Amino acid sequence: MYIDTHAHLDGEEFSEDLEAVMQRAREAGCSKVFVPAIDLATSERILRLCSSHEGFLYPMVGLHPEEVRPDWREQLHNLSSLLTPPSSQIIAIGEIGLDFYWSREFEQEQLQAFEEQVRWAVELQLPLMIHCRKAQNELVTILKKYQNDLPGGVFHCFTGNEVEARQLLEFDRFVLGIGGVLTFKKSHLPEVLPAVVPLSRIVLETDSPYMAPVPMRGQRNEPAYVRHVITRLAEAYGVSEDNVARQTTENALRIFPINR
Repeated sequence: MYIDTHAHLDGEEFSEDLEAVMQRAREAGCSKVFVPAIDLATSERILRLCSSHEGFLYPMVGLHPEEVRPDWREQLHNLSSLLTPPSSQIIAIGEIGLDFYWSREFEQEQLQAFEEQVRWAVELQLPLMIHCRKAQNELVTILKKYQNDLPGGVFHCFTGNEVEARQLLEFDRFVLGIGGVLTFKKSHLPEVLPAVVPLSRIVLETDSPYMAPVPMRGQRNEPAYVRHVITRLAEAYGVSEDNVARQTTENALRIFPINR
């Protein structure tokens, strides 16, 4: 059994066959799927979706950095209302972070929006689901302000090098989210991860519907495909697939406030 800690199952890509997708996930050994939001509308939609699949789908709420626009303060105000009073249903603040890959047009707004949501995590003691592209230095600078009080979380879709991995692992209640990129032919993760990242600091994810692993690359990703990531991780670490599934499940349950 394993947990997919990051799948956008609320997306229109799954509107026609979500029940079948979830059934395939269960048949592949997926016991739980964590569903991140990207803005207010998706947060509200995800809460409804997860409430109708309680015990299998678990919601997060947050404002994704690529969704930070001039109305970001209004977005955060409305998002905060979903957290007050704290909902026992919500398991994390996410997907939040910084992304300067395409543009720095809203750089300052991203920085402010990210830090405000980090403060929510501290106040509510909810873990963070963090997205970061071309912004690790800025991200680390903000997180260090709150390092002693952060409850933990996931650095989603880690694809970095050994230096970057070590820097993120200094946040000792955080883990790295590993998905389909691990299986790509040109990926250096099979070498980087065993060199510096203990298996106790990894969780599994798909980022469905994106980044399907080999041999499903190019198709719509879904939680059942985590099996291919487990196989590649087991090869990289020289352990059994059951070991990978068991350890990463324990890691997820350690980070996220859910019933076993």
